[in-house]
Formats: sequence, structure tokens, C-alpha cells
Amino acid sequence: MEAIRIDLNDFIHDGEGGIGESLIHKTDSSLMLKLYNATALRSDIESELELANKVYKLGIPTPKPGKFVTDGNGRYGMLFERMVGKISFSRATGENPAETEKYARRFARLCKSLHSTEVPEGMFPDIKEFYRDLLKSRPEIYSEAETKRINEVIDNAPDGKTAIHGDLHFANALMVGERDVFIDLGDFCCGAPEFDLGMVLFTCLYENEAFLRDVYHMDFDTAKKFWIFFVKEYYGEDADPLQIEKNLRPYAMLKLLIIEHYFGALQEYRWLFN
Repeated sequence: MEAIRIDLNDFIHDGEGGIGESLIHKTDSSLMLKLYNATALRSDIESELELANKVYKLGIPTPKPGKFVTDGNGRYGMLFERMVGKISFSRATGENPAETEKYARRFARLCKSLHSTEVPEGMFPDIKEFYRDLLKSRPEIYSEAETKRINEVIDNAPDGKTAIHGDLHFANALMVGERDVFIDLGDFCCGAPEFDLGMVLFTCLYENEAFLRDVYHMDFDTAKKFWIFFVKEYYGEDADPLQIEKNLRPYAMLKLLIIEHYFGALQEYRWLFN
């Protein structure tokens, strides 16, 4: 994939995350640049852009992807349709905790719509193979017992053919007026919804509170309420959040494979393997 050279002087910094930053074009308000850190692999960024194009063409709500670009100094990224007036579900909830129920239910409806979308065979990676590859990529992180537990969860999980975000949480979806869209599609897969729902559970109930505040803009109590209302909307008003948590905890454990692939073993979460 050819990388188009851009001048960073044409962009204004808009935000940042663990692996890169977002920037807005100074004169073309319709353009958003997602620029990765120099340590990111070019091949991974190309793969993410290819996935983003497939997802967009499938009709799943997401910003329209654009060109593959480079700053000429070892950093690569991609242009996207800019979501003017956007706000993530996490920031909206953190800034307006009284509206937690409204945002949680709206996010749950968006997720249900995603998980009701069947994808053509072979169009996206299988979520089970995705996790098996993650496990193989950093085998030194996990003990023999942890490796066995991870493989048991993957092997015993239901098969599925629906769209799976792959890194689903309330910061990876935006509200743009009445329009809701998914972002950060680099781990998009197909499979069973439980894999995605385990990630929602992890973020709401198991994430470090300091991280919740710094990255997701909310405290633990608000995140816990978000989870309860999410469950009621996604599964039905009679659903028991505690039972749903129990059912999904093995899938929440798998979220660690993504985190630890980039940042190494995190001891504070090892209890999830029990």
C-alpha cells in the first residue's frame, strides 16, 4: 500500500491514546488524521485501514476511511471522515453521570445492531484464531496453567458468524448528534458476541479506576451503573447483571491478551485466570 506524504504543519493536535494521536486538518474540516507512534508496525496500520474499508462497505456505522499516509519521519497513519461535534460514550457519561442510563442503553442498542450483522465467510478474521494468534505472539507472558485456561475458554466458546468489533468499549463508539459510529477497527473480526461483551464487562467492572478516570473520564461507580443499564438494554429488563457478569467473565479475561500483547504482563489482573 502506497503511503501519501503529508505535512504535519497542516494539522492541529486533537487528542492522543496509548499508540498514537488524532489531528484535525487546519483548512479541510472534513478530515481527521489518525497518526501512530513510530514504534507501530506499518503492516498493522495497513491492515487496520483495509479492515476499516471492509467494515464501511458492509454498512456498519463508522467514519468513512481515506488514504494511507506518512509524515516522512517513520510515522504512518490514515485519514478519516471527521466526526464534527462527536463525543465518545465514555466522555459523555463521565461529564454527565446523571445521564448514564440514557448513554448505556443507547450504546447497548448500537452493539446489538452490530452483533445482528452477519458477515460473508472469509471477509474478516475469526475471533478464535485472532486470540490464538495473540497467545502465540507472547507465550512468555503466561504460565502453563494460564495458557491452558485461555485455550479452554477459546475452545469452549460458541462459534458465530456475526460482526465483532474486537476491542469493544464505551470509548470506541461515538455519538455525532443522532448518529452513532464505531471507531478503532483494527481488531475487527467475526464470531460470537460474547467475545465483545466480555470486553464491555472488563472496561466497566475490572478496569483500574485511575485508568478509568484518565482515559474514560469516569469513576468506578459510574462505570458500574453503565454496566447494569447496558445489560438491561442488551439482554432484557429481567436480565440479572450478576449472572451475566459470571457468564462473561471468561471472555473478559481474554481482553488481557490484547493489552498484554502491547504492554507486557499486568499482575493486577491475574485473578481473572482463576
